[in-house]
Amino acid sequence: MSKSVPEKRKHIRPEMTVLDVVSKYRQTEAVFKQYDQQAGECICCQALFESLQGVAARYKLDLEELLTDLETAVNML
Repeated sequence: MSKSVPEKRKHIRPEMTVLDVVSKYRQTEAVFKQYDQQAGECICCQALFESLQGVAARYKLDLEELLTDLETAVNML
């Protein structure tokens, strides 16, 4: 029997709020700042209590891309 390599644990989930993510993983603040221009405003200022799903819908962002970028920032440690 071969053992499968476990997938990297996902830290970031779509239902988490921006505040949940930034408070738990401070390094993700830089990721949100990168999306500010595309959003047209400061996401951390204007959508702090929204879920990542809500943020993606509100600002017409690619949710999967946002989640991947946030996860990458978390895994950089």
